[in-house]
Amino acid sequence: MSRGSGGGYDRHITIFSPEGRLYQVEYAFKAVKAAGITSVGVRGKDSVCVVTQKKVPDKLLDQTSVSHLFPITKYLGLLATGMTADARTLVQQA
Repeated sequence: MSRGSGGGYDRHITIFSPEGRLYQVEYAFKAVKAAGITSVGVRGKDSVCVVTQKKVPDKLLDQTSVSHLFPITKYLGLLATGMTADARTLVQQA
């Protein structure tokens, strides 16, 4: 499925193709699957535990600079699964 195969139906998330497909949703699922990262979160009565895989995409990157956990407020955080650059944009908006 290439970017141009939607025939114009892939430009908006709320427009269905004649086959009943939402291309933007399919693209999002494909991006998450391609990242190959699994994340799990468990909430307790007074605690939270989140676990994710840490994949460093390049040997030249400092491993300590790669993180999928982002603080939003004192009591709220974000665990990113997928593309880290997209997550940073969401963190900025939050």
